Amino acid sequence: MKFGRILCQRVARLVDHYSQFHPSPLSMKTLVDFGTKTGTEASSFEFLRQELPVRLANIMKEINLLPENLQQMPSVAMVRNWYQQSFTEILEFENIVNLEDNETLSKFAEILVKIRNRHSNVVETMAQGVMELRDAYGDTRTDSQIQYFLDRFYTNRISIRMLINQHALLYGSELANHPQHIGCIDPHCDVLEVVRDAYANARFLCEQYYLISPDVQIESHNPYENTENIKLVYVPSHLYHMLFELLKNAMRAVVERHGDQHEIPPLKIRICKGKEDLTIKLSDQGGGIPYSKIDLLFQYMYTTAPQPQPSHCREGSAPLAGYGYGLPLSRLYARYFQGDLVLSSMDGHGTDAIVYLKVLSDEANECLPVYNKTASKVYESDIPVSDWSSPAPWSQTPSRSFSTYASRTLMGGNCGVRTS
Repeated sequence: MKFGRILCQRVARLVDHYSQFHPSPLSMKTLVDFGTKTGTEASSFEFLRQELPVRLANIMKEINLLPENLQQMPSVAMVRNWYQQSFTEILEFENIVNLEDNETLSKFAEILVKIRNRHSNVVETMAQGVMELRDAYGDTRTDSQIQYFLDRFYTNRISIRMLINQHALLYGSELANHPQHIGCIDPHCDVLEVVRDAYANARFLCEQYYLISPDVQIESHNPYENTENIKLVYVPSHLYHMLFELLKNAMRAVVERHGDQHEIPPLKIRICKGKEDLTIKLSDQGGGIPYSKIDLLFQYMYTTAPQPQPSHCREGSAPLAGYGYGLPLSRLYARYFQGDLVLSSMDGHGTDAIVYLKVLSDEANECLPVYNKTASKVYESDIPVSDWSSPAPWSQTPSRSFSTYASRTLMGGNCGVRTS
């Protein structure tokens, strides 16, 4: 028991130490260049054994700032233990000097895969923890804090998995799924191919459930390149995740509104590659939603699907249904490399979902949450204070004012370089 307390105190001191540093965001170009030109397994080891503890410690400090009743939920406690264990395992390599022995690099690669596998159920487990809180206490006054935290927590998780996957696919025992991939990055990602793949799988699920599905009409525009193909440097699995979620939602809306008709209106997808942005617009005629409910779709605790039973889903499976996490997570994937996902709806007609991605790989920088005084202050107040004189929708809906502040914090000033 005494040894356990000493170990916990040591881990706490190390978390305090590493949380003083800011994560070092990488660009898509840096990742590609490292994987093809400048990088070695030893240099990747050197970077990750310093960077991963920083990213883990930054978010572990925020876990400790969560409302006490949420921290006490069994699922949240389980997630926190996973992070502590992974943090400790990475630090075993902190003081290694001699890298001439390949055994050290091989062991490090094995530990990274072990950590990735341990955290494969983090999204669902943390979601279950929030559900446990709601079941125990009902609606709480800390929903805005939880929303803020989950945006940052899941972005942090995406970034850690990105780094681990790159190392494992470049230098570990795993091999990239495609010979032209650089780790998990495709330097010539065929956007139309990913769109069609996501549509085919979403259609399969739709037909399984409803026995029918809408067709799709796809248009592509590439005005600045002498080709009809639209390609960019990107992570295909991230793009697929976003598109599959949007297509699944659009199909459900269209079928439930028009399923009793002889013909159901098709989905329309328009892809355009500009000088700065690659834009994918998905339009449906599923009836749309009221403007006042747009922000609710990006709330983790909001869903129109039945709540699922606790279970473990394998990594890479379809985005969660019933937790209300599909759209919020998809937006985080888009924002992770400086893109975005926005919804525009015409109530009574349909919805447009627009995905923005960076065309230039040197502008596609990781956007990472940073633990600092600004972030910690968010957890000190129960609810955002209304600062509007009239009961406008945005003053009544904490999600709009709060998510705007959170987005600015996450997407703006917190994207820095490491400083002590």
